[in-house]
Amino acid sequence: MSRIVIIGGGLGGLTAAALLGWSGHSVTLLESAPAVGGKSRRIVLDGQHLDTGPSLFTFPAVWEELLRRLDTASPHRRISGQTQLELERLPEVGQYYYRDQTTPLPVPEGHPWHPAWERFAAMHGPLGPDITRLLTTAPMAREAYPSLARLGTLYGRHLTTRSYLDSLTWLPQGLREVIAIHTLNAGVGPSRTPALYASMPAVMAQDGVWVPRGGVHELMKALERLAIEGNVDIRTNSQVRSLGPGKVSTGDATYPADVVVSGIDETRLGALLGRESRADGSRQSCSAIGVYASLKEPLPEGTARHSVVLPDSPAALYRSLYNQQEPEQTMAFVNYYPAEHVPANNADTLALLLTSPANGRRYHLTSDFVKRELQRVGKVMGLPAPVESYIKEHQVLDPHYFSAAGAPGGALYGRIRPLWMSGPFHQPSSHSLRHRWLWRVGASIHPGGGLPAVMGGAMMMVDRLSQSLGRAGSR
Repeated sequence: MSRIVIIGGGLGGLTAAALLGWSGHSVTLLESAPAVGGKSRRIVLDGQHLDTGPSLFTFPAVWEELLRRLDTASPHRRISGQTQLELERLPEVGQYYYRDQTTPLPVPEGHPWHPAWERFAAMHGPLGPDITRLLTTAPMAREAYPSLARLGTLYGRHLTTRSYLDSLTWLPQGLREVIAIHTLNAGVGPSRTPALYASMPAVMAQDGVWVPRGGVHELMKALERLAIEGNVDIRTNSQVRSLGPGKVSTGDATYPADVVVSGIDETRLGALLGRESRADGSRQSCSAIGVYASLKEPLPEGTARHSVVLPDSPAALYRSLYNQQEPEQTMAFVNYYPAEHVPANNADTLALLLTSPANGRRYHLTSDFVKRELQRVGKVMGLPAPVESYIKEHQVLDPHYFSAAGAPGGALYGRIRPLWMSGPFHQPSSHSLRHRWLWRVGASIHPGGGLPAVMGGAMMMVDRLSQSLGRAGSR
């Protein structure tokens, strides 16, 4: 049994804690905030519960794989019913608005894009099991070879999302942009992400997008319960001040550690290791401005639960974000939660997320950029009144907020990495070569894969760590 200290109670840290605790190790998780969850937190406005951070749950088979691994790690212990997630499948991936076209995904019959979408979906929709396998399996593992081969055959010599989509000359330009905009889930434009991202909308349309009953934060609560059932000692309000071989210190207490697992951003980790932050010219991935609101009255009947409003020029948006400049128009996610879908609520709520540069700034409803985008979103979606008129109480989370506990400028996925190091399957440095006792998990080493990639990355890290501990114990 090893003594393991995990720094950070976000998705990656909680997943690793549960796996290591169920495997019999002595695990302590230190979280600086009053509650675990990382970017996924729960706020209350006018008595209504709203979840911040990720808004959709994709590839639910990754969750099932986690439960299977826990069962395998500790067959004598049963997973309690309290840790189960009740997943609700949304009727569509979302409603998309681009210039003069509006369509849900999947594109319905009668829409001018439907024939092209059907052809595209037939090519990419069946890839769900392959992507799930790759999300939870080491890239060079033998069982990953068939899936890698299928993806390689599909994309051919086209390495980026942009080059691959541009090679599909039969795909309407508007639909091409709707598919390509999903690369902003990695914080960068389609010319800087692997071709794999082109497949994601079709896979999500076939396999579904989901929301845990009660909100995405229910996933964090379920992971916390799993960790506690694995005898993990979770300590909140515990800000780590220093770490080194054999110990982690919060200032108030020192924890002995054979292994340290970091679930925090690489810049913060570097500071704890005594490395000075330096301006190395690295570009940062995008940030966001989240407007969370309780509503005075419901939005018009038929408003989609999840909508995406694209800019008129996606290329201009990608350039602005790369150069860390405010765009003229941005991409807006509009997540609408009728009260009946959130058991704790008695009024409708709204989360409106504006993609922004990682500039570290504060924003308000009255900021020019926010006002302009709210006006545009309301007009594009055909709302009969301005968005602001629906809002009863609100809170804005901006790049300044995200920078406080994350990457410089509030970059959601840290610095932009080279193409071959980007995407949900690659872990740039889950194990430190300089500090052999240090391992890493979390979104900063799995940029742009969403919830399943961070969970899968933690599973792969724990596999490697367990092998390392096994070799050490046999010596």
